[in-house]
Amino acid sequence: MSPVSRILSRIAVSFMLFAAFPASGAFAQAAGDGDPLTRERVLRDPDIPAAGNPNGDITIVEFFDYQCPYCRTIHPELKKAVEADGKVRVIYKNWPIFGGVSTFAARLVLAAKYQNKYTEAHEALITASTKLDELRVLDLLEHAGIDVKRAQNDLEKNAKSIDAALARSRDQALAFGFQGTPSFIFNTFRYAGMLDAEGFKAAFTDARNARDKTRKKASSTK
Repeated sequence: MSPVSRILSRIAVSFMLFAAFPASGAFAQAAGDGDPLTRERVLRDPDIPAAGNPNGDITIVEFFDYQCPYCRTIHPELKKAVEADGKVRVIYKNWPIFGGVSTFAARLVLAAKYQNKYTEAHEALITASTKLDELRVLDLLEHAGIDVKRAQNDLEKNAKSIDAALARSRDQALAFGFQGTPSFIFNTFRYAGMLDAEGFKAAFTDARNARDKTRKKASSTK
């Protein structure tokens, strides 16, 4: 079995279609706007900017922590696959499970979106090669071109919506049964663990195939 085939086998075992969840369960598509587990809130949270191709034909959600060494390791592989594909929309969802510094970093990065610097802030911290503390976080953001003072002011002004976005991400990760970072949603599949660039490309293909199959089935029943 080729390396790619082995990756696909892992994906086939680990993924689960969101459609398998009942409406009252982990992916309630018909729930109210306040429910963090609706399809829109999972794939298109209004408080989390999209990376990759914002108009992509599939959406990838990553639940991560800036202090997670596996998240740092996997990031260049995901980025390489996304850039090579060109049609993938990416949502990076902070799930700060490594303590106070992780939460500090997550809140500031979300605050950076108010100066249209969310992606730059994310890249600065997820590619960090050293251990993070609050001073290091501020230094990395400043060197990435983030107006740190403005970010802190924006955080203070928008703390309620920023904390709500983090709470939604946490609730979603737990509802999907994830036990740590990195964990992923590939359009309508979930996956927890490590992948290389080829594994991500295979996952993109699986996500598109599943989408096309669902569309074809829906069309045939009309």
